[in-house]
Amino acid sequence: MPLIEPSPDGATIALHTEHTTYALRLDHTVRPIHWGPRISAEEAAAIPAWRSPFDDTFEGPLDSAEDFPIAGGAMFTPAALSFGSEAGLTVAGHEIRGDELVVRLTGAVEVELHYRVRPSTDVIERWSVVRHTGATADAIVLDAHAAAVWCLPVRDNYRLSHVTGGWAREGALHRVVLPVAETTLISRRGVTGHATNPWVMLDDGTATEETGEVWSAALAFSGSWRITVSRTPAGRCSVLAAAGHDRTVTRLLPGEQAVSPVCAALYADGGFGAASRAWHHYQRAHVLPHAGELRPVLYNSWEATSFDVTEAGQRALAERAARLGVELFVVDDGWFGARTSDRAGLGDWFANPDRFPDGLRPLADHIRSLGMAFGLWVEPEMVNPDSELFRAHPDWTLHEPGTRVTELRHQLVLDFTRADVRDWAFRQLDRIIRETGLTFLKWDFNRAVTQARPQAAIGHAHGVYAVIDQLRKTHPGVRVEACAGGGGRVDLGILARTDQAWTSDNTDAVDRLGIQHGYTQVYSPGTMVAWVTDSPNPITGREVPLPFRFDVAMAGVLGLGGDLTRWTDEELAYAAEMIARYRAIRPIVQHGTLYRLLPPTGSLAASQYVLGGRSVLFVWRLAGTDRRVLVRPRGLEPETTYRGVSGAALMTDGLTVELPEGSGPVSAVVQLEPAR
Repeated sequence: MPLIEPSPDGATIALHTEHTTYALRLDHTVRPIHWGPRISAEEAAAIPAWRSPFDDTFEGPLDSAEDFPIAGGAMFTPAALSFGSEAGLTVAGHEIRGDELVVRLTGAVEVELHYRVRPSTDVIERWSVVRHTGATADAIVLDAHAAAVWCLPVRDNYRLSHVTGGWAREGALHRVVLPVAETTLISRRGVTGHATNPWVMLDDGTATEETGEVWSAALAFSGSWRITVSRTPAGRCSVLAAAGHDRTVTRLLPGEQAVSPVCAALYADGGFGAASRAWHHYQRAHVLPHAGELRPVLYNSWEATSFDVTEAGQRALAERAARLGVELFVVDDGWFGARTSDRAGLGDWFANPDRFPDGLRPLADHIRSLGMAFGLWVEPEMVNPDSELFRAHPDWTLHEPGTRVTELRHQLVLDFTRADVRDWAFRQLDRIIRETGLTFLKWDFNRAVTQARPQAAIGHAHGVYAVIDQLRKTHPGVRVEACAGGGGRVDLGILARTDQAWTSDNTDAVDRLGIQHGYTQVYSPGTMVAWVTDSPNPITGREVPLPFRFDVAMAGVLGLGGDLTRWTDEELAYAAEMIARYRAIRPIVQHGTLYRLLPPTGSLAASQYVLGGRSVLFVWRLAGTDRRVLVRPRGLEPETTYRGVSGAALMTDGLTVELPEGSGPVSAVVQLEPAR
């Protein structure tokens, strides 16, 4: 069966993923007919178009029943496109280009709706292009321009899953009954944001982690965005995803076009866990630039030194980190300009002459001589008013002319919509890479965008993409970590250009269980960076045993961030043992299939990773004293023997896990290897 299959009459098009079908009908508009299990185009053609059960003048007959609704006429759900014309658009034709369907709408503007099937996955990617064809010499103003609208099959009920939070509390999973209303998730911050994230999952109210139908959509964009989920009185449900917030205006002159970000979506019949696993597989197959690599064990100096960065201090930390088996050493904030606090130095990307009189190269060479790669923290999009850059270019900040500029964290945002600012940023980073020989950048963004037009906030994100793309093309060996005050810039758009993401500035292992649970709903554990840091935790003040801290961090990309110069010999020896163990199980954790066995909402949590018959099981006890706990693994090979028991028996009857003694947080990591 081809990926894209037209019906015999050509009016119905079926898009086939690995296990599912998305079918649409082309008449005067584009109507979704089926989104669920695989069916043929001929079967889809036999499905009648949806009709509202209400025949009155107060409902739109196609509300939440069109793939790309145009403003105007009897429509009362959000429009995918609005440009001030009542003339409307009609389907003018379509074209199949291998794995991509392009539907063309014409009228006062020309619109292309792109549908791309990603082979070997259940994900379909959509985006839209709006062109000013030049029929009028006047500019056309787009008041709304979405990437896509996804219409769900009619169900008696709908439930919405998404994440909420804030700085140091990202990723709290919320599952609520969807009201008969419009529910909008939004970021007005010019960045993906901590408060929520641009994805949703929907089910009929009965799905569990491992059972039931789930529909999910995620917007691949790192600036301001919005997702509106509409549930109509007539029983329909749809998801609109777009860049920008509120009234984002785009002006098109004759010959110009506007291209939306990609919005990806999938259907899974296997619960929320199946949806998550489908997202993870898609990212490894089609999103991440170096998905086949293993992410290194890293050390980051921030929590150990804060802004008190010296060459001698970094050498001391590096020497201890190397003895533990760390593979990448990252110098965080405080190495550049007049950066002795957060009040100065941003924008002056040269080594502080007092702290590094000979520059960074001697330190970088020393770190490499210890067997580790060298990396640096940077924040290229920001500037302190107390900096040489700001004094030379005060006009480079991103804000609406005539408005008062707001400082947050004593810094301003540089305007990456400007070519000269992008060129400057690339030159600074290019020079640093060449001078130090670094192979890793932690790219941070520590404040929201304010006093900027909505369209400028969109353009800034595209400017960031352009700089990262140019940097990686020039230096293909450099790897990048996405960061924005922790997990404030995690989305499919930035993950297509980076290799991993800093999940949260909160390194408290107990809190991290919830944060990581929310992160893996959509994003791959192989991108999820987690550090082992000191106790009591510097943000929460909670004391957590070192083994528990390691067992939480090892469920993603392992890093260390504690002050190793203060660790005891016993702690250092234990850390070396755990790093060696992590490196042995790392392929399973980073590239394996994740099963969230028990959510971190009670006294016990558990996650499991499976790759090629091998499995790693993490069990965390948050409260209580029970040492023997029963956990039921998933994803094992039924006829394979593990620890003298068949995979089928373990998945049916469970595995008893022995936990350490203690009344506080304790944990265990269990490896299940096939018998040879």
